Amino acid sequence: MFRRREPVPFAFVAEADRFRSNVTPPPRGKSSAGQIAGSWLLGVTIVAALVGSLILGMPALALDHSPASTQESQASQGH
Repeated sequence: MFRRREPVPFAFVAEADRFRSNVTPPPRGKSSAGQIAGSWLLGVTIVAALVGSLILGMPALALDHSPASTQESQASQGH
């Protein structure tokens, strides 16, 4: 039988490049001094946390160049 061609439910995606909205978003409000200080404080806190974790983690990342024979267990001494 004859099948009727129906539009695809998401046909608007194909036409999205041709679509232009006439609605403009409202202008962005000016940030207050408290908001600017808060964002700077948050940024400084994140950077300080990253630097602190790197400083505290450096001993764990360091290669141990001491000879392994300095610490012998009782089992390796042959008693």
